[in-house]
Amino acid sequence: MRLLQLSDPHLLADPTGRYRDRQPLARLELALRQTGGDPYNLLLISGDLCQDETWQGYVRLRELLAPVDVPVALLPGNHDHPALLRAALGRQAVIAPGVIEMEGCRLVLLDSHRPGCVGGWIGSRQQAWLAGQLALAPTTPTLVAVHHPPVPIGDAGMDAIGLHDGLVLLAVLREVPGVRAVLFGHVHQHWQGRLPDRPAELEPVALLGCPSTLCAFGPVQPCPLGRAADPGGRWLQLDADGRLQQRLLRWHGVDGSAP
Repeated sequence: MRLLQLSDPHLLADPTGRYRDRQPLARLELALRQTGGDPYNLLLISGDLCQDETWQGYVRLRELLAPVDVPVALLPGNHDHPALLRAALGRQAVIAPGVIEMEGCRLVLLDSHRPGCVGGWIGSRQQAWLAGQLALAPTTPTLVAVHHPPVPIGDAGMDAIGLHDGLVLLAVLREVPGVRAVLFGHVHQHWQGRLPDRPAELEPVALLGCPSTLCAFGPVQPCPLGRAADPGGRWLQLDADGRLQQRLLRWHGVDGSAP
């Protein structure tokens, strides 16, 4: 499984509209061309897809993704309208919650959207669903994707999944041998950590925050590429034997605005 993760495009109904003095659509168009030379067979956009939560905004995304010739996975973020997202793109993409199996690997998509809240949650029904999905094949190499970070990243302004839900999520993932990484957006920056209290006999689980295609926040951690202000994404390869490779991507912004 070779995955390109993009995140937090914050699209608008107006294709030339600006948010944070940048053009979201133009920036996402550019992001889709950035692979750093590495091919991918799965595209993940991890939430905050449409800043103004409009039908027209999701239609823009649908039109932009129409030429993409690999499976697409979409997560709703706090800046999203899940019902409109599903109505506009439900036939074109796998929308969380859901599972994609590919090349002996698995990508599990979680929906952390909570209506009217900036912070995220998982909820007891989705927790039970997740546990059931993981139990079906506990040793299958697995990536888990969710919009909100499962742990606080060290920035008081960046809401994580609610404390109780976060602890339950980590407890579910901690004992599953095949889980290799949790991918998230929301934070508009590179962030990397490890799942705490993983049994020593199991492979560690990476926690990986993805930069935004629109603009950068922070950073809490230094950017490995020395380009914390640039738009970015992440490329990952998960092999059927469980080996995980990942690489941070950065590129220059467009549309005549700041990075």
